[in-house]
Amino acid sequence: MKTARDLMTPGAECVGEAESLVEAARKMRELNVGALPVCGENNRLKGMLTDRDIVVKCIADGGDPSKTTAGAFGQGKPVTIGADDSIEEALRTMESHQVRRLPVIDGHELVGMLAQADVVRATPGRAGRTVSEISEPR
Repeated sequence: MKTARDLMTPGAECVGEAESLVEAARKMRELNVGALPVCGENNRLKGMLTDRDIVVKCIADGGDPSKTTAGAFGQGKPVTIGADDSIEEALRTMESHQVRRLPVIDGHELVGMLAQADVVRATPGRAGRTVSEISEPR
């Protein structure tokens, strides 16, 4: 049985909670990603920040991304998956929380990211249902 560790992209980079949204956007550009984990002290996961968060929740509301920190959007308990959890568990987590990306945690350490596309490639028979469940408005 495949686990999250088997399919994840290892070595996920965080944006620090004190870094500005401009710095976060630059890091997203450099890494060619649309989302970054937000980490606090000791690289503890604080949440997730997406390019959409920067545009819709900051810029569109008249905020200044150079003065707004990534931590302002990394509030609450992030939805994660354990590195040794099954792909079925990852699918259930994505579906129930309607998220397309899951930070993969080993203990308290961020070890990678698992994307919807990673899971869909590994479970082609469930691809349509998975995408539908994650994307369906509630």
